[in-house]
Order: sequence, then structure tokens, then C-alpha cells
Amino acid sequence: MKEKRLELLKTLTETPGVSGFEAPIRKVLKDYLSHLATELTADNLGSLVAVKKGADEGVKIMVAAHMDEVGFLVTSITDDGFIKFQPLGGWWEQVLLAQRVEILTGKGRLLGVIGAKSPHILSAEERSKPVKIKTMYIDIGSTSREETEQAGIRQGDPAVPYSAFHLCENGKSIMARALDNRLGCALVVELFEELKDIHHQGTIYGVMTVQEEVGLRGATTSVDVVRPDLAIAVDVSVATDTPGIRDDDIASRNYLGKGPVIGFYDASMIPHTPFRDLVAQVAEENKIPFQVDVMAGGGTDAGKIHLFRQGVPSVVIGVPVRYIHDHTGVAHLDDYQNALRLLTALVRAIDSGTLQRLRDSI
Repeated sequence: MKEKRLELLKTLTETPGVSGFEAPIRKVLKDYLSHLATELTADNLGSLVAVKKGADEGVKIMVAAHMDEVGFLVTSITDDGFIKFQPLGGWWEQVLLAQRVEILTGKGRLLGVIGAKSPHILSAEERSKPVKIKTMYIDIGSTSREETEQAGIRQGDPAVPYSAFHLCENGKSIMARALDNRLGCALVVELFEELKDIHHQGTIYGVMTVQEEVGLRGATTSVDVVRPDLAIAVDVSVATDTPGIRDDDIASRNYLGKGPVIGFYDASMIPHTPFRDLVAQVAEENKIPFQVDVMAGGGTDAGKIHLFRQGVPSVVIGVPVRYIHDHTGVAHLDDYQNALRLLTALVRAIDSGTLQRLRDSI
């Protein structure tokens, strides 16, 4: 089972799919879900919707995980063959320099490295300031515009971080790019695997959304396809167990290996309180460890889903990850496993009676 899970995570994290260019990862997810879902469809932006019918088709539960990753877009090529780019999604300048990227061209994938003016020729004032993205470029080894264009680079080509999946020495932690949010996508795939042989009342809609990193756009359109009664956003959260983070820097502290998080607040949504409490209750009844996440900035697909029509009671279940929006993140397999246990127990606990009680509690 562990080997199968690691292969799933490796495949999903190493498949490119930056915001707006999700076709490669969508194909992979479609292949995984095609034999698990009752039906499989997509909205007009490309979000994938997998359906697993339950005994009570009147209860519709949307389990959403975004398939896109942060990356880059080629904007121009200089006369000397260097590639200018803009970020797709939120990047911090300090994590970019000297990192390798893959540019996805019509001729195939090309490897490049992000560069900027050498520190040896910077003034003292320049060296004291972070390098801005607008002064960076991607270098594929070309010496002219013609060489770069002959290699297949065109304006509008996407690029993704170049980083391989790795199981750490403790056998529990993993390093990979795009853990935000291929962990969530993998959880939806494994949830559908679990539901093959488990009785459940509600109809589950596993939705892999597009363009989350640039404004929760896929959630905005796919929720209209599903029109759910309840929604669970499955995403990652910022692990705050690394050195230098003071208690007064954060509202809540989340550790690798101490369980998935239940979102109590983020900048896009205050979760439906009775539904949030139900998630915590299900975790406690099943002896599943969990952590509380209070995040002053950022948000998830639930930020758009919960505002659909008259409102959709929504919650967030996440996996703590170190170094989100970087070339390599770190996550813990115990947190992933317990997130899966929580998701499975939660969808099994929801029936028409549960839904009515949640509605009556407003």
C-alpha cells in the first residue's frame, strides 16, 4: 500500500500543471479516476468533476482540491537569448535565484536556470536589497534570440520548477514540488478508492479545480456544475514548526506529523461553524489527531464555493507543508494518512438527517 501511495504522489507532483496550463496533470488525474467514478466530466475552464453516487443521491458533497501549481509564464526573449518571465501564482523573490525550471514548449520540455545580475558586480546598496522578479531571467544556455527561438521557446509558454520527488531518510517525510496542492488531489483519488467498498449515503463529487493559485477561478465555475449541499476543500496549510517563527508571528502553530489541520479561519472564509464542529467531532470519535489552522492571509477554493447562490456550508481540511510556493516542499505521510481517514469518516457520517441538522443550526 505504501509503495502504491508513494507512486501516486510521485506521479502527481512530477507532472506539470501550472495555472492556466493544467492539461498534463488533468490527463493523469482523469486516468486515475476513470475506473473509480460513476461518471467523469469537466467544466468549461477545465476543472475535472468525478462523481461517486451514494445511497442518498439527494445529498451532494463537493470535495474540492486544486490541480494547478505555481509557476511562470514566458513573456519575452532578449536579443542575447535570455527569457523574461512573470510569475503565475504567489512567489517570493528570495526563493527563485539559481533554481532550475522546465519550460514546456511545443517541441518538448527544456531545462533552464533562473538568473540575475551577478552579486560580484552589484553595488553595496544593491546587495543589501532583495532581487526583484522583474530583473530576473531564465537562461537555457543560448547566446542569441535565434538560438532560443530555434529551441522552441515562444511567448506564452509555461514553466514549472524542476524538482524530483524524494522519500526522506525517516521513511515518513517526503520532499517534492507542487505539494500545494497535489497532496489534495491524491487524497481525492484515494478517497474514491476507499469508497469503492464502503457504504456511504451522499453522492460525492471529487472536483479537481483549475487556476486556484491565480484567484480561485476554477472553484467559481465548477461549483455551478455540482451545486452542492456541502463542500470540503482539501488543501495544504503552512507548517509553522521551522526555526525562527515566534508565537506572536502566527495565530496557530502547525507541526509535521501531528495530524491534518481543520481550518478555523482564513482570509477567504470563516467556515460554517456547525459543519466545522462536526469535522472535529468525527475526528475525535475516530481517534484521528488533528490541528487547528487560523491563517490571517491566503485562502482556499472554499472561499468561492461557500458564496455560491444562497451559500454552501463549507470547511477546509489540510495537510501541513513546509516551504509552500517554493521549488521543494516537505510533508509528512502520517498527516496525509490521517487526512484520508478523516475525509472517509466524514463523508460516511453525512446523510440527509445530518444535512438537515446543519441547516437548522444556522
